[in-house]
Formats: sequence, C-alpha cells, structure tokens
Amino acid sequence: MPKRPPPRRYGGRVSSTGGTDRRAEALETLAKEVGFIRKPHGGRMRVALAFPNTYFVGMSNLGLQTVYQLLNADDRVVCERVFLPGRQDLTNDKARRQPLVTIESQTPVSDFDVFAFSVSFEWDYTNVLTMLRMAGLRPRAADRHHRDPLIVIGGAVTFVNPEPLALFADVIAAGEGEVLVPALIEAWHSASDRPDLLDRLTQERGFYIPSLYDVTYDGPGRVAAITPQAGTRAPATVRKAAVRATDHVDPPSTRIFTPDTEFGARFLIEVVRGCANMCRFCWAGYNYLPVRPFDTKRILELAEAARPHATRVGLVSIALCDHPDIVPILEGLLGMGYGISPASLRMDDLTEPVLRLLRESGERSITIAPETGSDRLRRVINKTVTNEEILKRTDMVFAAGFENLKLYYMVGLPTETDDDLVEIRDLTVAMRDRMMHYAKARGTVGRIIASVNPLVPKPGTTYQWMPMTDSATIDQKSKRLRQLVAGLDNVYFNIKSERHSYYQGLLSLGDRRVSAVIELAEANGGNWRAAVADVGLDADAYLYRNKEADPFLPWQIIDGGMKESFFRTELDKSLRAEVTIQPRRVTA
Repeated sequence: MPKRPPPRRYGGRVSSTGGTDRRAEALETLAKEVGFIRKPHGGRMRVALAFPNTYFVGMSNLGLQTVYQLLNADDRVVCERVFLPGRQDLTNDKARRQPLVTIESQTPVSDFDVFAFSVSFEWDYTNVLTMLRMAGLRPRAADRHHRDPLIVIGGAVTFVNPEPLALFADVIAAGEGEVLVPALIEAWHSASDRPDLLDRLTQERGFYIPSLYDVTYDGPGRVAAITPQAGTRAPATVRKAAVRATDHVDPPSTRIFTPDTEFGARFLIEVVRGCANMCRFCWAGYNYLPVRPFDTKRILELAEAARPHATRVGLVSIALCDHPDIVPILEGLLGMGYGISPASLRMDDLTEPVLRLLRESGERSITIAPETGSDRLRRVINKTVTNEEILKRTDMVFAAGFENLKLYYMVGLPTETDDDLVEIRDLTVAMRDRMMHYAKARGTVGRIIASVNPLVPKPGTTYQWMPMTDSATIDQKSKRLRQLVAGLDNVYFNIKSERHSYYQGLLSLGDRRVSAVIELAEANGGNWRAAVADVGLDADAYLYRNKEADPFLPWQIIDGGMKESFFRTELDKSLRAEVTIQPRRVTA
C-alpha cells in the first residue's frame, strides 16, 4: 500500500476549561508501564489499536494485549494503543475537539494507516462511534475518504454477529488473532491501493468486507439474503479464522504491566482454548472449538518471566481442566509464589488436587455455574451435571478451606416452569448449609453470591432461532425468585434487569438496520429506548419472534464451523430434555 503522509506528533496543552494535557497524561501512563513497545514510524505500516472503553478496563483485556504483541512482532509494523477517555475527560475533549492520540507516541489516530478495534462487549458499540468521531473520522464507512485510516473491527463480537457494526467498518476480522494478524500484514504490504487490499482480504479466512455485499430484507427483523456484489471476489460466506493447533503458538498473556488496571498486579494467561461440553446457550463453547491446550512448558516460562511484575496469575479458559497438564501447571505456578485465580470452573474441574493447589495459593473463593436448580432443565441446555454432583463438589470446595462461593444462574430458559425457580432456591440453600457446616469448625462464615441473568439467545448457538422470553414474563420470574430467596442468611442474589438484556439482545441479534439505533444512542448519551423509538425500529421483531422458518439469519454471513443441521437437531433434543454428550464422571 502507498504510504500516508508522515505523522504529526501532538503537542497537547492544558486548556482554559481545565482539560487534561493528553500528551503529558500519555507520558505519565508510559512511566508506570512495563513492556510497552515504541518504534519509529518511518517506512512501517502504522496501526492504532483501540479498545473501545477506558484504559483501566482495556488493559485487562487479553485480546487487546495479544493483538498488540502480534502486530509489533513484525518489524514492518508499528502498533500503538488508544483508549476511550474517562467520562469527565471525554466531555472536555469533545468540547475542545481535542484529537484522539495514541499512548506510545501521542500521534493523532487520523495519521495512522489502520485504526483497529478489539471489541468484546455489545455495550461498547457506541464507544466505537465516539472514538471514530474523536479521531476526526465519519462513523459510516460509505462517508469516509479512501485516504482515511482503514477501519478494522475485530474481537469476540465478530464471532457472534458482525452485522450491527458492518456499516461502520471497512473490514470485519472474524476469528483468532494468530491467523488474522499475519494475513492482514501480508495483504497490506502486497496491495497497490485500497481496493486491491480489500480484494486480497476477501481471499483470506476471517475477513469480511461489508461494502462488497448487498443485503436483502424481508420485513421487520428479517434478512432474506446477504450476497456478494457482482464483479467482486467476495465469498458467499466468510469462514472464521482459527489456529488448527496451539503446539507452536504462544499462549495469549499479559505483555504490558500497569498498576492502573482492573486486575492490577495480575498476570493473565490463556491455558486452553475451547470447551467440549457444548452447552446449548453458550456461543463461546461452539465458536472456540476444537479444544486446544497451550504448551505447558511455554505457559510456565511466560509466567516465570512475568513474576517480577505480578503477584497473582489469572488463568483464562472456559474449560480449565481440559488441559491435560493442569495439575503440573498449578504446581509450577504455586512453586513460583503466585496466587492463582481461575475463571469460572466447570463442576468436573473441581477435583481435590485442583482445589488443594488453588487454596494453597491463597484463593478464598470459587466460581461455578449451575445455570439452574433442576436436573431436568440442565438436560435441556445440555449441561449434564446433577444436583447430587453439585452438592458433592460443594462439600469438596468448603472442605478444602474455601470460604466463599460465586454462582451463575439463568432465567427464561426453554421449558422453564415455576418449579425450576423453586429449585434454584432449594439448591442454593443446600449449598449454603454445606458452607455453614464447615464454617462452624473454622469459626469464619463466608457467603454465597448468586448472579442471575435472563437468557439472551445468541447467534451461532442452538437457541439462535428461539424468541427471547418477553419482558413481562422475565420481570415476573425475577420478582418470584426475589421472593423465594428473600431472607436467606449469608446468601446474596444479584438479579439482572430484563431491560438491560432487551437491548443487549437487540445488539446481538440485529442486522445493519440496528446501526442507526447505535448512532442515535451514541449521540443521546446511551438512551436506547429513545434511540429505538426515534429510528422507528421494530425491536420486538428481532427478539420475540421465532426464527425457525427464516431461510437466512444475518450472522450466517460468517461460517463459524458448525452446521445448521447440527443446531436444528440440538434444538429438537433440547425441547425433549435430551443430552448430546454423555455425562463425564470425575472421581474425586
């Protein structure tokens, strides 16, 4: 690609309105960091890498840190980070039209060749638009100039459904960074101009170029087809990019350490990718298949190198104990003096050796996800653990010396009845009783904290065709559950708002017409109700409609690797409370 003009360094200054000097703030940030990379810009592909939230949140994101490392590992590339300013700074910066600048060189983002976003959460969609505007760029790709930076949007949400963001992106990167980043770099250096670059990317796995496709709608909430434009080489569907095996791939891990982040002095590392259980509601379980453990020796080498900068290690995985060497890994980390914090653990992860090592590291809490209180409803969602096994594992947790237990439940599951809500209460009480039994001997009483969320049927899962349970019913179920658990000592239930789930569902299940809602919500300060009303979008058509008869779903433009026939079979089995994978029984 032809090089854009050399960058302008930003010499920020304190404004008369009391705004922050962005350059001084960036230098102060760098002074507290360990591991950042700074390169001369001359002759290199320049990438401004954004996490569409604050520095405090974004620097705890393993995806961002991984892409930063992958880009800078190529000497032909310079990658620098940029984040959304905090609330007060954001207000001041907008008022003064202060340009968005990178941390490493304090260069305006508009001077870079590529402005790339790593997006993990639907609620950050409006922040993508805010950052584009702050960079002096028009949010919609069709309104931008070919000499503007190439806007690339990747991250977890592109696995799920890229369409609500499609009109804002020049390129959607759907898949795993270890495959996407090298392909983007090579295409950039081989291309003669922007159209040639986009054409080359259509031939690589994981790159979806929205401008090369036409969308045909079939009424509110319905997409009849997304088809490649005539004369382009765009594929009919874009296959997600994924590494075949992780034997020779470095596990994603924290590379830049800073005290000014959500997890503080914690070293994050991915231990194993994927989960074989295939819970029917879980998009991550389907989209990160197959299960791929990272190299044990390399995990421990990276942890040892990080030890001077971190006191705790966070093990990132949706199926931690699917790593065949998980016990030696925990023993190695404990030997280095790390405190060890795992992500949410599956029931079959809770073995005595694993619990003993976690407790010896200083961990006091364990997080598990029963999802519901009844064995029947767990079979519906293909979660094969039983209440008997849950209580057996609960005994093991508290016998090992843990004080607290965090639980995840859902409401609004298919075929759910009031009896299922009662069983959430009963199971939680039985777990609380086991906690109290061990607490008496220790003289210290912990607590059980349960988080309850309405089910949002996710794209790329068994439930992608199912209507979301309507707001009135969710509200009724939430009130009923609050009544059931009221007054339970040492038990705290956090039951999420159905309204929160409603708009999350719209962003998750929407098509390109939702883009106008995102634009208005960004402009009006996040009032989603007003944005939907002003656009005139029939949001209920996306959420409360059965889609089994739809010939096409908007997210099917991305081929996540699972066949539609498999999902339809799974849906039928779900409604019969029939499991697909036989229960795994782990002897303690």
